Amino acid sequence: MSRSSDPFDALREAVRLSPENIPLRQHLAEQLLGQGHADQAEAEFRKALSMSPQNSELKIGLARAFFQQSKDSAALVIVEDLIKQHNPPAEAYLLNARLMVRAGDIPRAVAQYKAAVEADPEVADTELAGRLGIDASPGAEVSDGRLRAGYDDGDSELEMAIEKPKISFAQVGGMETLKEEIRLKILYPLQHPELYKAYGKTIGGGILMYGPPGCGKTYLARATAGELGAGFLSIGINDVLEMWIGSSERNLHELFEQARSHTPCVLFFDEVDALGARRSDLQHSAARQLINQFLAEMDGVQSSNDGVLVLAATNAPWHIDPAFRRPGRFDRILFVPPPDQTARGEILRILCEGKPLQDVDFDHIVKKTGDFSGADLKAVLDVAIEGKLRQALKDGIPKPLTTSDLAAAAKSLRATTKEWFSTARNYALYSNQGGTYDDILKYLKM
Repeated sequence: MSRSSDPFDALREAVRLSPENIPLRQHLAEQLLGQGHADQAEAEFRKALSMSPQNSELKIGLARAFFQQSKDSAALVIVEDLIKQHNPPAEAYLLNARLMVRAGDIPRAVAQYKAAVEADPEVADTELAGRLGIDASPGAEVSDGRLRAGYDDGDSELEMAIEKPKISFAQVGGMETLKEEIRLKILYPLQHPELYKAYGKTIGGGILMYGPPGCGKTYLARATAGELGAGFLSIGINDVLEMWIGSSERNLHELFEQARSHTPCVLFFDEVDALGARRSDLQHSAARQLINQFLAEMDGVQSSNDGVLVLAATNAPWHIDPAFRRPGRFDRILFVPPPDQTARGEILRILCEGKPLQDVDFDHIVKKTGDFSGADLKAVLDVAIEGKLRQALKDGIPKPLTTSDLAAAAKSLRATTKEWFSTARNYALYSNQGGTYDDILKYLKM
């Protein structure tokens, strides 16, 4: 008897036969999450929530799937909503504590952890409590989130590998307006330095890209460096944030210094809202100090930023301190929408390169994927390929992908951008000082 290559085949088949069985689908999602398949678990939790939108356990599961994929902003939205409810689940407090640790807000992490244990002692996490110094002995390095200032482990050098991306704008489907904005701000100054110097214009500056997740912000940043032949440093919040006071500021300074010593260099900050949140929203003084350090580095207070090009991406621009938008900092704020029909066709063709195909009608698939992000389109291809692999394992004969395979996969998925627009619409309507979010209203035709 042949053994299945997928340990979840039996569960998947049970869910297929009983698609409205919420506990069964939740069990599949939990098993997937436990084995590190967070993206697949996310899809199952989403389907279950579409049938039971108020189910707190499903919401916690989806938030955990987000957390495991480092989609911290999405996880935080769910957790904060649960905590506002009457008798919130202890798991919501616990996950919020982990999110606060990752964000560097240790006092709030301590408070959330204690609230979790008070609500349900069974959720206690010895490892997390130890990191936070909860109930620590006198003289310990960490006690209830109070960190010893000036900590130094003897190795203060933060050195990251500088990439030389091989992709260029030719590999980016659509986004022509965005590409031209980047050319004007970043590419042309480096390609025509004498012209810019004649006008006393320095080479450098920043562009902030915002929009729904999965629409190509990171890919576009990497392609910008590739177009220039410049170095590329991709920086996530975990590359900067540390629990020790002063360490995060030091890390940020060293990353800028590394970029300054390897010009031209593109510094790309992903989820920049985690590093540049509004100072008025912060209660933790260490977090406010990190933002001040970030602003000082962008201004080149101690060193010249000539040749250092700063790109940043965020799904939540409304959480970023307004000081970042001053001239010389992120003075170009670009909306990255879901790809239009032409771009979706280009993206699908790029994704399908090297795959076995049979007379695929890309225009037909494009019409079935309105509002899909680039990541959603990749999911369409992945689901279609999984179906073909499953069939090939049964028949012993691999067959090429067809239009119907891709159309069926697209029908089984939902555009993930819709959740983002439901939030962004409110900010665009009621918190749009200076017309920052006019592009959202234009996209929504409002």
